[in-house]
Amino acid sequence: MGPTAAPFVLCRLDELADPGSKAMTVDLPDGPGEVFVVRQGDRVYAYLNRCPHTGGPLDWVPDQFLNLEQDHIQCATHAALFRIQDGLCVAGPCSGDRLTAVPAGVENGDIVIRPGPVGVRDSPGDGSDHE
Repeated sequence: MGPTAAPFVLCRLDELADPGSKAMTVDLPDGPGEVFVVRQGDRVYAYLNRCPHTGGPLDWVPDQFLNLEQDHIQCATHAALFRIQDGLCVAGPCSGDRLTAVPAGVENGDIVIRPGPVGVRDSPGDGSDHE
């Protein structure tokens, strides 16, 4: 396992729409990278902003990661749909693959990203609330 990056406060939970999403460039163990968070109620899920099919970013405009129904993450390139809770692709060219999860949670009302070793794709964001 590689080095672990320091925790990073993305924003306050109440600053993010429900449901909503937000991206930020953070220091990851292998260098700077873009991570995005999706809020569902009091839970948050974080992933690298990288499509498993193309390797390109998922958002079509800044901070827009959800489909129109706001019930899936949608890739802007090929419209692949991913479950918010675990990043599993349920429709599109990468069906069955997953987004790369980044540990995140809510601590004292802040959305905190805890980037660990990157590259583990089968470990979904825990959505935990540590308040």
